[in-house]
Amino acid sequence: MKKDYKTIVVKVGSSSLTHAESGGLDLIKLEVLVRELTDLRNSGHRVILVTSGAIMVGRTALGFDARPERIDEKQACAAVGQARLMMMYQKLFAEYNQVCGQILITKDMVLNDTSWNNAHNTFNELLNLGVIPVVNENDSVATSEIESLDVFGDNDTLSAVVSNLVGADLLILLSDIDGLYTADPHTDPEAKFIRVVENLDSQIMSMGKSTTGSNAGTGGMATKLSAAKIAMASGTDMVIGSGEDFRNIHRITSGEEVGTLFVGNRDEGFDLKAYIE
Repeated sequence: MKKDYKTIVVKVGSSSLTHAESGGLDLIKLEVLVRELTDLRNSGHRVILVTSGAIMVGRTALGFDARPERIDEKQACAAVGQARLMMMYQKLFAEYNQVCGQILITKDMVLNDTSWNNAHNTFNELLNLGVIPVVNENDSVATSEIESLDVFGDNDTLSAVVSNLVGADLLILLSDIDGLYTADPHTDPEAKFIRVVENLDSQIMSMGKSTTGSNAGTGGMATKLSAAKIAMASGTDMVIGSGEDFRNIHRITSGEEVGTLFVGNRDEGFDLKAYIE
């Protein structure tokens, strides 16, 4: 798979950032993630991180025993958690002399032409300056991800939207799912791993699952296939890989066979805004 990727978007899910037992941030894994991204940047790549975890981190800080149910509680958790999450990213990136910057996105920004162009210009300027943008949905004021899975879905679709926005060459989705299978490998021993997908036909799309293997995030295979549809139509290669080991980032970019590769093939007729509306 080794290609000369220039702009790379990496998305990490909540379950990959936190301890399953407590919901607290896994600082060892977070440090590895930051080191991997900084090394990518040092090697000349333009790098963007799309991060989940704000609600998870906030609920731990505010003393919730489980994921809150009410929208206002989730938004409060997101407000507290996003600040804490960004503080940790700032501190860890600073250890490697790497500057990062926060960008919070809502669905309205994607659908509004002026906001879309402003975001495009902001991303490009940050990347030109060598900054690693850290992106999340603005859950403290937007409820699209909180209320349902049909918009950004634990940031899977958001990461594909960002890839389209910046013209990324590669999108890496890292979570508790290590790739695409013909069935759920946790329940079906006959499930077969799929290494490469070149065409998202109805058979592949039917493999999407609306559930996730953890209680940390909100996404599942269905949202990852939705992201693949956007990425592939945008001409972006996409890899679904395990977030258990963030060193998979350099393994993927160096050409090792990690996860499932979805091969980008630009579709000039694809209407992103109509797709996510």
